[in-house]
Amino acid sequence: MQHTRKIGLLIIVGLFITSFASAQSEALKVVVNNLAFYKQKNDLQFLARAKKSADSLIVTRSDSNDLDKNMYRLIVNSSILYIDSLNKLNQPENFLDQTSALLEKLAARQKAYKFQPEIDYSKRCLTNVYIRRGFQYSSSNDFAKATAAFQKAKAYSPDHKRINAYIAFASNKQGNLQEAAKNITNLLNSDSTRIEYITAASAIYKSMGDTAKALQVIKRGRRLLPNDKQLLQDEANIYNNKKDYRSLEPLLIQLIENNPANAEITFVAANCYDRLNQYDKAESLYLRAIELNGAAYEPVFNLGLLYLKKSEVKTDTDGRNITNAILWLEKANEMVPRDKKCLEVLQLAYAKTGNQTQLDNISERLKQVTN
Repeated sequence: MQHTRKIGLLIIVGLFITSFASAQSEALKVVVNNLAFYKQKNDLQFLARAKKSADSLIVTRSDSNDLDKNMYRLIVNSSILYIDSLNKLNQPENFLDQTSALLEKLAARQKAYKFQPEIDYSKRCLTNVYIRRGFQYSSSNDFAKATAAFQKAKAYSPDHKRINAYIAFASNKQGNLQEAAKNITNLLNSDSTRIEYITAASAIYKSMGDTAKALQVIKRGRRLLPNDKQLLQDEANIYNNKKDYRSLEPLLIQLIENNPANAEITFVAANCYDRLNQYDKAESLYLRAIELNGAAYEPVFNLGLLYLKKSEVKTDTDGRNITNAILWLEKANEMVPRDKKCLEVLQLAYAKTGNQTQLDNISERLKQVTN
């Protein structure tokens, strides 16, 4: 996850310079000048000097209650937190907490409306800082602290939609699936066209065991993004896992066209047609899956089983299907010699041909597997 937002430091500096005409304190002048110098030269030392001057404004109890002076401190502190992400100025560990507390204290003041641009600026700065902290905690797998950081960011920027995704991610990693689902649902309700939100939501609902809700989200996404390959595959996976082959069938043509060289998807399509007794389509796709991945056992075994089923049809009079069944089942047995199910199906195939020698051989191999 990445997040970037430009902060209008120059605008804030301009507001202070405009209001400076009535200011009498030399310290205030130093604060404003150093903020302006930082903007021009991009040198952190100017921010350090601005902070030193802003801190010097607060000496007496009266200063502590002075809204104007404290607003300068807030702007400087917020700027340092946002800009000096590596803490090259060596601010104390609780610097963010202190600045956050100062922001909330000043924003609650009766005359805070006079400084709304400055307060909004500080909120944007701290939003970004808390998001950055959340990413850092996520990188170290401390998802409880990451969630708390993202929630703090959301408190300062409730209209910043993507924060819901960050909270959902951290909550999901923390195992708090209900919180994750709530935040990702809120995000979908405000912006349902971003593929990452849709896939995240479906993954969370699947983690909760709510496949119906996951499917609902995916279908909604596919109505908005009908050509999205990932959503198509996600919907197909749900149907395949549920063995809902009737629902899976209409997706197969597009699914195969999107993944012509994918052996696993080709096998899924073949198996679906097989389960729906569409044997010709299944046969073709099993052969294609084997061509794409000759080391895969399942398509080889399933193809042998398919030919055995076809051999039971009354119109199969030339014995070709039972021959093919034995050929592919023997190949499957070579790949996985101790697969009991394959040996049992081979036993049925040889019984059908009346080949007693091979039937005895398979029976002996079955005994060895069973014992």
